[in-house]
Amino acid sequence: MEFDTRIKVVLREGLEAWQELNVTAFLISGIAGTQDIVGEPYVDRDGVTYLPMSRQPIMIHSATGEQLRDLLKKALAREDMAVTIFTEELFGTYNDEDNRASVAGFGTDELNLVGIGLRGRKNAVDRLLKDVPLHK
Repeated sequence: MEFDTRIKVVLREGLEAWQELNVTAFLISGIAGTQDIVGEPYVDRDGVTYLPMSRQPIMIHSATGEQLRDLLKKALAREDMAVTIFTEELFGTYNDEDNRASVAGFGTDELNLVGIGLRGRKNAVDRLLKDVPLHK
C-alpha cells in the first residue's frame, strides 16, 4: 500500500535502550492520537480481538541534540507537518499534567529534546530528514 504521508521518529544519539523505547512509544502515541493513522482491530483465528495499530510504517532515525533542534524549527515552520516532542526532563515526571508543566517551563529554543515525531507529506518529511541516518 502506498501512503502520501510519512511518519518518522528522530531520537537523540546516546540514549539508553529503555529511553529510546520509552520516547518512541510516547511520540507515536501523540501522532496516533491525533492523525487518524490507526487501522482496524486484529482478530486471531480463535476469535480473540486485539487493539488496532498504525496502518502506516514508522521509520526511526538518530540525530544529535543540535540536529533535533534544527529539525524541530524546520518542522514547526511548515503548516502541513504534525510534530510531537519529548524532552529529557520528562524522564523525571510521572504523569501527563507534570509532563505538560515541564515542557511549558521552557521556550521552544530552550527545549532539551531527546526525540521528536513527525507526520507530514512524504516529500516534505523525506527532504527534512535526508541527511539524518536511520537508527541502528
